[in-house]
Amino acid sequence: MPDDAAAARAAAEEESAFSHPPVDPDATAAYGDHPDQVIDFYAPRGPEPSSPASGAPLVVVLHGGAWRAPYDRRHLTPFADFLARRGFAVANVEYRRGGAAPAGGDAGPVAGRWPDTFDDVAAALDALPALAGEALPQGDLRRTVLTGHSAGGHLALWAAARHVLPADSPWRTDRPAPLRGVVALAPIADFAMAEKLDVCGHAVLQLLGGQDEFGVRRPYADPALLLPTGIATTLVQGRTDVVVPQAVAESYAEAAAKAGEVVGLTLLEDVGHFPLIDPAADACAVVAEEIAQLAW
Repeated sequence: MPDDAAAARAAAEEESAFSHPPVDPDATAAYGDHPDQVIDFYAPRGPEPSSPASGAPLVVVLHGGAWRAPYDRRHLTPFADFLARRGFAVANVEYRRGGAAPAGGDAGPVAGRWPDTFDDVAAALDALPALAGEALPQGDLRRTVLTGHSAGGHLALWAAARHVLPADSPWRTDRPAPLRGVVALAPIADFAMAEKLDVCGHAVLQLLGGQDEFGVRRPYADPALLLPTGIATTLVQGRTDVVVPQAVAESYAEAAAKAGEVVGLTLLEDVGHFPLIDPAADACAVVAEEIAQLAW
């Protein structure tokens, strides 16, 4: 458990990240019939916007919130706008999250839905080229970078690893996604380590349907078991993160190394969980630079 000073600091960081008003997108498109099956698009509006001939890199953003319903894409819209103002075309993906706890269960919403959460992310990424081509003519899909924060960081890593899913997975693709890379921000990247550390109140256990299903479903959902991907990957992690501790990112990086893949791990001193998506924080500029290094 964090000490009082660390907890107070984490609370202040969260308050700052959530203090920015939501930013409406330039366009929204549906990739399915459910209200949560939508993608918001933000056109690049940096100081030197790319010409239609060259295009702007496309950053696909997956929000966090422990895969739980109270947290939707709106809290990440200031971050999406921040990236758009730095010259990126941005797609902010919504997906179905967990609902209310079952009767007699623990208080609070459940983390994720199986298989709906994964169905949606797979469907969104499959539909994205056509939808982005229509909504963001300024975007260059050949320079797509996938990013996500916390639970969204998990989904970004997972979406980039669909070609190495088990052969019987409905989400498996026959080739790697056409990505320049992945930048995962404080990701829930290793389910065994996350469960050991009780990340977000055993969220990974809930996501996979409980203890009885954890071992069965983990090979289809845990990025640490879906390696190597062959896709350039960088993790950005605050050293003082008490929500998704540094050990989770380190465990994923170690698993990648054992699989013969080098994964970048950028550790930020005196940074917790939320500055990575807070436009007012220096850490957010670091994130944008990590994305730019893969995209440009």
